[in-house]
Amino acid sequence: MEDILQSENQIQNLIFMVLVVMVLMAVAIVAFFYFSRKKIVKTELEKANMQIEHQKEVIQSTLITQEAERKRIAQDLHDAISSKLNIVSLNANFLTEGDISMDDVHKFGTSILKVTTTVLESSRQIAHDLLPPTLEKFGLAEALDELCDEAGESGAFKVERSLNYNEKDLSEVQELHLFRIVQELFSNSIKYAIPTIITLNVESKENTVSLLYSDNGKGFDLSEAKKAKGLGLSGMENRAVILNGVLSIKSSPGNGIEVMVNVTK
Repeated sequence: MEDILQSENQIQNLIFMVLVVMVLMAVAIVAFFYFSRKKIVKTELEKANMQIEHQKEVIQSTLITQEAERKRIAQDLHDAISSKLNIVSLNANFLTEGDISMDDVHKFGTSILKVTTTVLESSRQIAHDLLPPTLEKFGLAEALDELCDEAGESGAFKVERSLNYNEKDLSEVQELHLFRIVQELFSNSIKYAIPTIITLNVESKENTVSLLYSDNGKGFDLSEAKKAKGLGLSGMENRAVILNGVLSIKSSPGNGIEVMVNVTK
């Protein structure tokens, strides 16, 4: 009888131990999934916060770029138009004087005509810089071709180009931002690089539009340039982000510059 009771106790103890082990395993599994999920959520939150911070930096840089552009436009308007209109106003006042001679009438009239012609030309140039009419009417390839012609007019350097772009591969907004990037690159080359050759290649591919710009100018230290404001690198990077594209820059002192932009269609 005692053997039977002892056997039943052993079975009960075994069952109890199995139940305890199963409960412990269940608790361990629940704890594992809980802490794993907590870690995943934490990682996702950190990733989301990094993306938010990056977006804040892009927005801030974009606002700074826009403000700089507004200041440039305001300065252009002041230098090219406002100051010259003051001259027109002054000469016009002289013409209203009663005792003015015909020679003076001719002189002031000629001055007004000359200044107003200059003002009209300046206003056209400012409007062209704000929104190139060729880009709006004929598309990106024609606008870039015109930009290459204008850049090479001085004869100080040679501009080589290959523009195999299919119109409408990008939206009008994307085309404008890509045009502005190239415009900024030309401006930097002319101001700082002193190259003898500038090369621009644009190619429409199956899923992307690829742009490659290079010059054989002075080049620069990329890490130092990113700290400076004059080259407009942050503005180009911001435009690439807006384009849903990837921009890469290679440069070093004495080795010119190479800029690649890949935009997803």
